Order: sequence, then C-alpha cells, then structure tokens
Amino acid sequence: MESDALFPLGEPAATHRDPAGSGGDGFTSVGADAPLPVRMRPATIDELVGQEHLLAPGAPLRQLVEGAAPLSVILWGPPGSGKTTIAHLVARATDRRFVAMSALSAGVKDVRAVIDTARRQRRSGGPPTVLFIDEVHRFSKTQQDSLLAAVEDRTVTLLAATTENPYFSVISPLLSRCVLLTLQALDDAAVRGLLRRAVADERGLAGALTLETEAEEHLVRLAGGDVRKALTALEAAAASATALGTGRIDLATAEQAVDTAAVRYDRAGDAHYDVTSAFIKSMRGSDVDAALHWLARMLVAGEDARFIARRLVIFASEDVGMADPAALSVATAAAHAVEYVGLPEVQLTLAQAVIHLATAPKSNSATTAIGAALADVRAGRGGPVPRGLRDAHYAGARGLGHGIGYRYPHDDQRGVVTQQYAPDDLVGTDYYRPSGHGAERSVAARLPVLRRIVRGLPAPVSRTDGVATGGNGRPSRAVVAEATHEGGKDAVEEGQQ
Repeated sequence: MESDALFPLGEPAATHRDPAGSGGDGFTSVGADAPLPVRMRPATIDELVGQEHLLAPGAPLRQLVEGAAPLSVILWGPPGSGKTTIAHLVARATDRRFVAMSALSAGVKDVRAVIDTARRQRRSGGPPTVLFIDEVHRFSKTQQDSLLAAVEDRTVTLLAATTENPYFSVISPLLSRCVLLTLQALDDAAVRGLLRRAVADERGLAGALTLETEAEEHLVRLAGGDVRKALTALEAAAASATALGTGRIDLATAEQAVDTAAVRYDRAGDAHYDVTSAFIKSMRGSDVDAALHWLARMLVAGEDARFIARRLVIFASEDVGMADPAALSVATAAAHAVEYVGLPEVQLTLAQAVIHLATAPKSNSATTAIGAALADVRAGRGGPVPRGLRDAHYAGARGLGHGIGYRYPHDDQRGVVTQQYAPDDLVGTDYYRPSGHGAERSVAARLPVLRRIVRGLPAPVSRTDGVATGGNGRPSRAVVAEATHEGGKDAVEEGQQ
C-alpha cells in the first residue's frame, strides 16, 4: 500500500505497535537505502518545521502527538507539508494501537475490520486505537459513512490526511466529528533549513558534500513549498556530484540532476520587478505570446500565484476597462481559482486569464477618469453637495431644504432627466473620455446624449431636417445619429470588436 507522503504505508490490518519500531504500527521500517525524504522525517514533534501555528503548548496537534487527548483530526494541507510525518509521530509517541491505511487501496471491508478489532480491544481493556487514513478525500460517501459510529463513540481516534478542501471532499457528519487542522506549505526559509539539515545530518548526507548557495536557492525555488520535492532533488544532485567525483553540489550539477534550468528570479529583488513589468507591458501591448512567456517564467520560479492574480485584476481595470467589461470578471474568477484550486492546476486558469486580457481591446479611460477626479479633489475643488441630492430621510431634513427639487429619473420615460449632480464649481467637467475600442464604442456613442440631457444643453440641429428634438421632447434621431458618429469614428480594426 503506497502513500504520496514521506514514507510508504504498511498493511492496514496492523497489530499493536512494536516497541522496536519494526513496522508493526502500520508503517514500514526505514532502511539505510530508503529515499532521503524518508530518512529525514522528524523523529520528534520538536523537529517538525513550518507548522508553528499548530505547535503551541496545548494546541490540538501537540495534544494529538503527545496523546494528551483522544481527538479525531483531519489534516488538510498541500503535498510535502508534513501530514503523513505527523501520523508517523503519533504512531511512535504513545502506547496507543496505531493502524495506517490508504484510501487509494482500502475499502469498507478493511475499515470495518479495523473497527471490529478496535472494539474488541477496547472491551478487553486493551490500548485505544488510532486509525490513520491517507488521501481520505478518495473515500466514497459510503466508505466515509462507515467511520461515523466508531468516531462518534471513540472506538477509534481518526487521523485523516487530505490535499483536497475537506468542506467539499469530506462528508459533513464526519467533518463535524473531527478537529480540522490546516497545514501550510513551507516557506522558503523552512525548506532551506531542512535542506541544510539533510546535508549535515547523519541520516542524510552526513556532511560528505557541500551545497553551494546558488544550487541551494535553485532547489528551494524548485520545491515551491514541498519539502519532499526539495529533498528528492537534493538526493539526485548529490548522486550526480558523487558520480562526477566532486565534493560539492553546484548550480550546474543541481540543474543537470533535476533536468530543470535555474530561473534567474529573486522574489524580493530586481528580477521580480523586471519580469513583472515585462509581463504587464506585454499584455498591455497585446503580445499574448510574450505575456505567456513571462507568466511561465514567474510560475517556474515559484512566484506566489496570488501575486500574479492580483496583478491581473488590476490590469483588467487599468488597461482593458470599459473596452471589455467582462475582463474584470475573468480576472477576479482567476483570483478566486487561485484560492480554491491552487497550484499546479491553477496555472491553466491563469493562462486563460492572461490570454483573455492580452487579446482584449484596450482602454485606459477608467484609469484617466479616476486620476483626474482624484486630482481635483486633492486640489480642493468641489463644493458642498447640492441641496436636492442631500439625504432627506431624517426628521427635519426637509426644513433644511434637503431633497427639495430632486427629480427622480425613473419618472421620466427616458430614464434620465436634466439635473445638477456635481458640485457648483465642477459643473460641466468631463472626467470620463471613452475610447472607440471594443465594447466602449457603444458607450462613446451614448455618453454625449446623456451629458446633454443631464446638463440641459440644447441638442445640435440636424444636418438634414433642422429639427433638434422630436415632438415628445426626446433627442431626435438626428441627434442620436450624431452621437453614434462621434463615438464610432475611431472604431478599431477587425479583431478588436
């Protein structure tokens, strides 16, 4: 039975743990030829790195490992964050009977066999049972249902691990019976510290090789918070260095060992800002291929996907804006997907959003409009709110003249009326200047008519019949035609419709 975590699982029907640690706890013993991530797993809870928010005295995780309370726990976190390592610590730390199984291969029959044995042990005064289930999200609803009664009466203490959001992948009755602990991906400092420990520790490379700084940074970036991935890459690089007869792991050796070129990218330095700038400017310039390259550069270098998503949301309003209002929805959906799905799968969503934004018609009219409005406010322009627009919902407001004279636009069949909305010293000021690109062309055609009605300006005389308005007081067809002409004269070429 295999696990995707730091060490393989034994057979599910394990008996009470062997004090000698020969694998009777449901985990296979660690041999000298075991993979480096297996050999370097923490032996005590104090060696656990990167989950400090769960390791405080009295915290549920510490209680679980130390056997202070029979809490059923679901561990939710990304690969390589230590879920199965925690299970190993629980197995070794107490005298409880420990059984490990993987949802990839175990079925309802296996679960019920463990529960029946645990119940007999409990009735005969034997040790309590801890049942560890890896990849619990792969259990069907029926399989998860089979655990409910045993968890409810503590026939077993459940320890379950999942990389999927348990609110969607674990049934609510089981989730309500457990404490949910969220593990975080390790940060760069934690991964770096574990690499250095593996180089020096007797369980690892025992100081036989030195890891150069550039190679270390490459392995840290490559890991993306997954310590198992970092240690596996370190072991491969160490094997390459040994085969070459050198006592050091340099950048070239690390690149060759993992077949991934080091990306020159420092998330806190110039490369970060330079690549980000190139990314934004490529989308602004509608070069979708270059934009995808810079996106790939950031992803491979381990850039925070949330940072990329934030830049897309900003870009959607700053550079696409009203030319394609749907762009903002696409960008915000991508940002939500980053939180909901996560890497590596969300790189597909980010790529889709980048393609949409890079190929969309462009307009910075929203950017320039709010910029001009902010400049006026900061310069002290803008008087008091016109009386007709002031709040008139409280007692005495009418006596102050608030709301008097306000015209309700929906009472007009056109849905727009002549009325002063701006402060006195800003009447007639135009902040928003629509482009003729994409969807904004229709706004550019409509806006002059709206401004003329709102500001009470006379409509221009028709070039054909000399009539400015129709008999119902609406702008004539000629006025609308003129507005359409004004908005459409800068129409973009085919492909930016």
